[in-house]
Amino acid sequence: MINLRVLNLTSLNSATKYPSISTYHEIDRGILLDPTVLFDGEVVLTEKVDGTNARIVVFPNGDYVIGSRKELLYARGDLIANPALGIVDALRDLADHITAPEAGIRVYFLEVYGSDVTKASGEYTGTKAVGYRLFDVVSIDPSVLDLPDEAISTWRESGGQSFHTEQELTELAEQNAIPLTPRLGSFPAHEIPTGLQEMQEFLTKHLPTTRVALDDGGTGRPEGIVLRTLDRTAIAKARFEDYTRTFKRAARR
Repeated sequence: MINLRVLNLTSLNSATKYPSISTYHEIDRGILLDPTVLFDGEVVLTEKVDGTNARIVVFPNGDYVIGSRKELLYARGDLIANPALGIVDALRDLADHITAPEAGIRVYFLEVYGSDVTKASGEYTGTKAVGYRLFDVVSIDPSVLDLPDEAISTWRESGGQSFHTEQELTELAEQNAIPLTPRLGSFPAHEIPTGLQEMQEFLTKHLPTTRVALDDGGTGRPEGIVLRTLDRTAIAKARFEDYTRTFKRAARR
């Protein structure tokens, strides 16, 4: 049985962080370039919500830790919680009832958004409402925590975490009544544009406005989309602002 109280929390924090995700078009100093992430088979498009990355790290006995992108904020039963970005307040009730794994460590990755979480909060709410959306789940073997800190970081960023497939993610979301990031459709890889202009038009066509508004007071401008294969072996993000910036700089030349 995993005992949260004796775990190396530095190692746990590193092993359960969300790894870096590439942009669909390669980016250099803010400018998109022609090379793209390669996809094969079916590609699922989801809305990329502009909030703050959060995680619920769950153990087989029901213990859990809530964290931000960079640090752990609260463990089940703590009297004091780190109030950073309102993450703990937004997720504690969910964490109290979330499905625990039979073995190992399970991490639910969510985007917490709205309120005053980011500068983009006004896109989703006019009343400072707050919401969350599940976008990934990963399983981790506790033995990883025995590795040196640098080795854990390398393991994480090189794809060592075992991410759940689209079907598994959907099933866990339904089981726990957690709203997923909106699914915009599934496309054969060859139908995903590779040109910069074509991809910008593709974004506008499939996500003209956000699908995760928290009330009618938000301005509704979306951040972008995430592209992933069904087995989650390939994933990339495409943000409106990256394409807009690229074309604006090109026009000045």
